[in-house]
Amino acid sequence: MLGVGTASAAQDRVVAQTSAGPLTEADRDFVVKVRAAGLWEYPVGRMALEKGTTDAVRTAGRHLIAGHAALDATCRGIAPRLNITLPDRPSPQQQGFVATLGADSGRQFDSDMANILRVPHGQIFSTIAKIRATTENSLVRQLADQANNTVLDHITVMEKTGLVDFDQVLFQETTPPMLPADDTTPPPPTAANPR
Repeated sequence: MLGVGTASAAQDRVVAQTSAGPLTEADRDFVVKVRAAGLWEYPVGRMALEKGTTDAVRTAGRHLIAGHAALDATCRGIAPRLNITLPDRPSPQQQGFVATLGADSGRQFDSDMANILRVPHGQIFSTIAKIRATTENSLVRQLADQANNTVLDHITVMEKTGLVDFDQVLFQETTPPMLPADDTTPPPPTAANPR
């Protein structure tokens, strides 16, 4: 989610007519972003259960696991109906987040987890609202409703750790990423695992 580039400058361009309504570039990009988020946040949730030093961090981990398992199931259910190819690996940037947290331990893990995860959740929150307000596709609208609830929950549990540096998070949320699009976009699925 953090820094994931958009597929086109014409996000309102309809790319398919489906039984659930027209599908725009923005709709398709949103479904891909939700799937991509789970590809790295679910494993981080598992890390939080193993490495977290406080109950609040472990609780956040449980929420990440449950929330992204449910969102992933929804994405996998609607993608074939909308003819959307989902990524099967996180972006290089997201892989970097996982590597950073994998190398951390103790309070450093707790702090980095809360702050690294709080940023993309804050960034995607407004995207969810825009998709929910503008999509004509009922399946995408249902995913946006679910994602809105999940992201708000994840923001809340990260903040309840007491470790979020709000000044730093706000700076990162409002500063465009300085990475090339290839680093912020999930790679296409492998031939062995197309969805």
